[in-house]
Amino acid sequence: MNYWLMKSEPEDYSIDDLKKEKKTLWSGIRNYQARNFMTKEMKKGDMVIFYHSNATPPGIAGLATVTSDKAVADPLQFDKKSKYFEPRASKDKIVWECVELGFKEKFKTFVSLPELKEEKSLSEMRLLQKGNRLSILPLQKSEFTKLCKLAGSTII
Repeated sequence: MNYWLMKSEPEDYSIDDLKKEKKTLWSGIRNYQARNFMTKEMKKGDMVIFYHSNATPPGIAGLATVTSDKAVADPLQFDKKSKYFEPRASKDKIVWECVELGFKEKFKTFVSLPELKEEKSLSEMRLLQKGNRLSILPLQKSEFTKLCKLAGSTII
């Protein structure tokens, strides 16, 4: 099993949206490294920390799981009205792929980025490194466990 942190701006898609819908395609990712995490490394059953980015304050909000067996074509790349439209893409030439996520839990405690930075045991976590702007980040199992404990997860 792998562990991930996936970012979303809460006004675009929040942990509450995932809780309501139960499942969603993690579409709209337009970074090759993040896409490659989804296509080459994510597997069904992997655990995901849901992170609210570009929020006041940003922080960890919940827990999800990868529910798809493999990445699928991101449908937004074919939608000419979408800001994620990809003119190079066709049904025969997929450019962007995504995985499906399922809701697991909204954390009892929202843990803000400033609070995460205070945790010495998380000092090496990629999220906390300067210049790291990827929307999908791998986590070590120890980091995942610590994040869940800080947030009062009832699952871990």
